[in-house]
Amino acid sequence: MSTAKEAIRHVVEAQPDDASYEEIMRELAFEKMVENGLEDSRKGRIISNEEMKHRIRAWQ
Repeated sequence: MSTAKEAIRHVVEAQPDDASYEEIMRELAFEKMVENGLEDSRKGRIISNEEMKHRIRAWQ
């Protein structure tokens, strides 16, 4: 596992040279959301598709 600084460096270096600050920040946020989701999955903090459908219907 890499450090936060290494992960950020990897995301930033993967961006094109003309990437805007906003684009880089969006990619960093996306990377963090994916990592959070994977961590939730590893720790069993998940729900079924059926449960998610039920929750979405309750919002409407």
